[in-house]
Amino acid sequence: MAGGWGAKAQGGGMLLALLGWISSCVTTFVPLWKNLNLDLNELEVWNMGLWQVCITQEEGVVECQAHGSFLALPPELRISRLLMCLSNGLGLLGCLLAALGLEGWRTCEDKPGRKRQLLLGGGATLGLAGITTLVPVSWVAYNTVLDFWDETVPDIVPRWEFGEATFLGWFAGAFLAAGGLLLACSARATSTDTPLAPACRQGPTASGLPGGHHLHPKNADLVI
Repeated sequence: MAGGWGAKAQGGGMLLALLGWISSCVTTFVPLWKNLNLDLNELEVWNMGLWQVCITQEEGVVECQAHGSFLALPPELRISRLLMCLSNGLGLLGCLLAALGLEGWRTCEDKPGRKRQLLLGGGATLGLAGITTLVPVSWVAYNTVLDFWDETVPDIVPRWEFGEATFLGWFAGAFLAAGGLLLACSARATSTDTPLAPACRQGPTASGLPGGHHLHPKNADLVI
C-alpha cells in the first residue's frame, strides 16, 4: 500500500515539477509582466517584460524594443532577471536529480539509499526553484500595486497593471514547490517500504540436544 503511494507521489511530483519548470521558463522570457492601456490612444497596448517592451497595435502588429543598459534598469527588474534565470537552472537540475531517483529507472537499482538521496536532493532543489520564482514575481506585482494606487501621480497618467506572466509565474512557483515536496515525501516513504531481511536461525547444535546425546552422522550405523 505504501509502495503504491510512493510511486504515485513520484509520478505526480515529476509532472508538477516539469509543468512548473516549463512555466517558469516561459514567464522569464515573455514580455507580459505588465500591461498598459493608453487612454489617449486605445488602439495600442503596451506590454513590459524583463527583457523588452512591446507595443501591440489594433492591426495585430507587434513592435518590441529591448531594454537599455542592465545597470540602468530598476532594481526590481535587475534582481528579477537574475532570480528567474537561477530558478530555471535549479528547476532543470532538480528534475534531472529526481528523475535519476525514480523507481522506474535502472540507475542505482542496487543502491536504494543513493536513489533516496537523489529524490531528496531533487525535491529540495525544486523547492528552492519555486521560491526563486515566487520572490521576483511577487516583488514586481507588489511594486505594480504601489504604483497603481500612488496618490501623488495624477489620475490622467496611465498606470501599469498585472500582465499574464505574473499569474503564470505564481502558478509556476507553486507547481515547483509542490512537486519538490511530493518527491521528497516519496523518498521518505520509499525508505520505510524496504522490508527487513529475516534473521537467520541456527539449527540445534549437538550440545543443545536433550539428554546430552551427540550426533555423529558418519558413525550412524550400529554395530551388532
